Amino acid sequence: MFAPVLVLLPPSERKLPAPARRGSSPVDLGSLTWPELASARERVLDAAAALADDPAAVGAGPSLAGEVARNGRWRSEPAHPASRVFTGVLFEALGLASLPPAAARRAAERVLVVSAAYGALAPDDAVPAHRLSMSTDLPGVGPLATHWREHLTPLLERRAAEPGQVVLDCRSAAYAAAWRPSRATAGRVVAVRVFREVDGPTGPVRSVVSHDAKRTRGELARHLLLRRRREPDSPEALASAAAEAFEVELAPEAPGRVRHLDVVLRHDAAGGAA
Repeated sequence: MFAPVLVLLPPSERKLPAPARRGSSPVDLGSLTWPELASARERVLDAAAALADDPAAVGAGPSLAGEVARNGRWRSEPAHPASRVFTGVLFEALGLASLPPAAARRAAERVLVVSAAYGALAPDDAVPAHRLSMSTDLPGVGPLATHWREHLTPLLERRAAEPGQVVLDCRSAAYAAAWRPSRATAGRVVAVRVFREVDGPTGPVRSVVSHDAKRTRGELARHLLLRRRREPDSPEALASAAAEAFEVELAPEAPGRVRHLDVVLRHDAAGGAA
């Protein structure tokens, strides 16, 4: 029996606060996925709370002061499932709330959001809205990518080493720094890149997609959660599953290296989809 595909996502920058309801509860660190991270989470949250009145200290501008201020209320702020807290292009395309029941169960088991505040979260984990970037260097904690790498590496390495496990890595560069697969597991990890190809005067011209890549990654993750065919148990099988809905290219295997799955968005010379 092999493990289902593990989907790693970055968080959204903005978070949607939980609706104000009587009897709403704050986050329970011991109830989150991987409760052994509770003390590491508390260190980060307390350090971030100490800077809640200084948006610049966590890399945010003055217009985001209200969002950063929520960091100081993490012990009392109402918690909400992460699937509703995280917003933005990727999560809109993924559409966790609109998944049918079977796909929603798969998402609860297979999706992990790598978080600067909490390390890793499953869609059903209840957390409050917050504002914190993985690139932040917190006093008393240090660079968050380094902090979480220490704690996430053994957990993710163990998960990636399960028989037949494949990891679809949709993280951005800052969040990818929180876990770099070892040589033993790198061959099981497929990192998604998105390219746009247009017809040029001397042939096709390919360029890296940045912002819209988030949407494509969300759409790809949703496709994998919705499909009912045999679960991919290798990078090649994962690429074949992705090819059901996208034009993809899987990089050749190289010992100890993460495989890249390139999604190619083709456009004609006028800029329309081909």
